[in-house]
Amino acid sequence: MLIIVFVKSLNIMGIVIGIDVGISTTKIVGIRDGHVVSPIRVKATDPVTSLYGAFGKYLYDNKIQLSDVEHVMLTGVGSAYINEPVYGLPTDKANEFIADGLGARHESGKDKIIVVSMGTGTSLVKCDGDKIEHIGGIGIGGGTLQGLARLMLKTDDIRTVSEIAMNGDVSKINLTIGDISAKPLPGLPMSAVASLFGNAKSDASREDIAIGLIWAVLQSVGQSAVLASIGSDIREYVMIGNLTLLPQCRRVFPPIEKLYRVKLIIPEYSEYCTAIGAALSYFDKRYKTERL
Repeated sequence: MLIIVFVKSLNIMGIVIGIDVGISTTKIVGIRDGHVVSPIRVKATDPVTSLYGAFGKYLYDNKIQLSDVEHVMLTGVGSAYINEPVYGLPTDKANEFIADGLGARHESGKDKIIVVSMGTGTSLVKCDGDKIEHIGGIGIGGGTLQGLARLMLKTDDIRTVSEIAMNGDVSKINLTIGDISAKPLPGLPMSAVASLFGNAKSDASREDIAIGLIWAVLQSVGQSAVLASIGSDIREYVMIGNLTLLPQCRRVFPPIEKLYRVKLIIPEYSEYCTAIGAALSYFDKRYKTERL
């Protein structure tokens, strides 16, 4: 009898669902026994449709019953449109910046970091042990890349822009120290960018423009994050959000790391860190949530 009671007690804890609700895209993950379960993303025309579409698909794909769900944790700008429990399940809202911090900390295994959340714009969250705080941000991110690409390349599909950029030559777009000086400047190698788009010509190819746009956004974000923490002893930055999926990150970030002697980390589930953090906030009562 004691064994039966013990086994049942183990089954009391179900899966906790974390959902990062965007305006048109929703990301959803499960957390069970401290492990991330099958993250997915779903696109729709509005946040409510996106949320319920993602939730239904997640349960179906993973053969999860509603009775298996212990709690639902929402975050993201689209969560403002959700005012009642999801499918009648216990539902809370998590602070998005806290979710960024918890998710990045969990996925990187680091507890003293700046989290750089590259969404439509970019937010910066400082994690120092258990203290998580939003320290600022910049209005440059995926929205910037989409808007400029719409104007200059006649497409706002970031994946398409990335594919076009594969054949681009960024040296035909950016002006480097080597272009304006006969020798390196103090602390700056000849390859350092002196001016983004400073070398662009009126007949630049679509491929060159595409790589220039991506470079401009990623470098601006990366350097802004590093400069925001000057004066602190934090030297590790965890990059999260959709832009981390761009293969050009592997070209743009290493020079920043070398120049400033820092480390820019892209964890395995970088695009899902906010959803992961939302789920994790359920287990950590030090961070306030809002009950629906």
